[in-house]
Amino acid sequence: MNSTATTAPMRSDLRVISLISFAHGTSHFFHLLLPPLFPWLMPEFGLNFTQAGMMMTVFFIVSGVGQALSGFIVDRVGPRQVLLAGIACFILAALLLSVANGYAMLLVVGGLAGLGNSVFHPADFTVLNRKVSHARLGHAFSAHGLSGNLGWAIAPVFLTGIAAAAGWRTAALGAAALGAAAWAVVWFGRNATEMETAEANTMNTEAGTRVSSGGTASTFGFLGVGAVWMCFMFFLLVTTAFGALQNYATPLMQNVYGLPVAAAAATLSFFLLGGAAGIAVGGALAIRGAAHDRLIAAALSAAALVAVLIASGALPPWSVSLAMGTMGFFGGIAGPSRDLLVRQAATARFGQQAFGRVYGFVYSGLDTGLAISPLVFGPLMDAGRFGVVLGGVALLQALAILTALNVGRQSRSSQAA
Repeated sequence: MNSTATTAPMRSDLRVISLISFAHGTSHFFHLLLPPLFPWLMPEFGLNFTQAGMMMTVFFIVSGVGQALSGFIVDRVGPRQVLLAGIACFILAALLLSVANGYAMLLVVGGLAGLGNSVFHPADFTVLNRKVSHARLGHAFSAHGLSGNLGWAIAPVFLTGIAAAAGWRTAALGAAALGAAAWAVVWFGRNATEMETAEANTMNTEAGTRVSSGGTASTFGFLGVGAVWMCFMFFLLVTTAFGALQNYATPLMQNVYGLPVAAAAATLSFFLLGGAAGIAVGGALAIRGAAHDRLIAAALSAAALVAVLIASGALPPWSVSLAMGTMGFFGGIAGPSRDLLVRQAATARFGQQAFGRVYGFVYSGLDTGLAISPLVFGPLMDAGRFGVVLGGVALLQALAILTALNVGRQSRSSQAA
């Protein structure tokens, strides 16, 4: 009896986690729909780097605004329909890219892809928080983060491989086919993503949450909670730092350590692989205790110290990739606890009914950070202040620690009250 009772929820949890992780990996794949094809698109349409970068600026602006708004739609109509709409936007973006005949169409592709990307965090986390057993949420968030890294890793290989063999338009069609497959998986995975009306209004007693019957549960009530704004700032700070490495890791390591292009580019790969390993470890650590803010603080403190060490230029060149992997590892450890901390901030005052809007709003900080990172660090790169860029990464991570600790303190106060 006990074995059956345990096995059934586990199977259900694994089905939900697998489907949502697959969907999240798809979103990260389409996050990189355009950049791997820049070597083909730029000469084809006579674009410079600023014009090419503008396509991603459009992506992040649309994604950031859309993410803040899509959370409300998730709370109203449910995550399944919103996920399907987001993946449909990806398919349309890829199909439009395959027939693009000018720069204006490429900007529209960036906007459509950004619109598709905007739905995933509020929809994904609503499903995971409502349908996965509380004891397995740490593992669920870990798998969710890992799948995103896998999507990032697959996109350049998939798109450049097809583009080199058959042209960039064929590569775009290949991306559309992958999007169609993802849409079909979500469509047929109805049981894993659809919310029953009764379920949508049920409190998660396992997590000790409570839905307020007063004004704090109003549609925009979450905007009056300091912990929610601190979560937004946390994402903004962390992803502004990440954007510096994502955009400039290769020239940074070339100039600070004199690495050749291939070795300098490999440092970013080590950073991302370290992050994936850290996410796996962080998921196991997150479920062992409720002090998620302190775990985040410890992990990001270690990451910031490694960033300072890299910025000093004192490392032997052969060790830079290992140092970048170590920094990524500590940053990855913070990932699952970060997502649980957002859950804590949401449920401390609003319960399950606000998952979509809270996750949508705070994760719009991610897009905001990625959008402003080139504006912050680009001028420093142009001025040759490479050590300052790496020091800025460490500073942003340190500031993120303060926001995480503040979120934890405010959430515990709300729960106690």
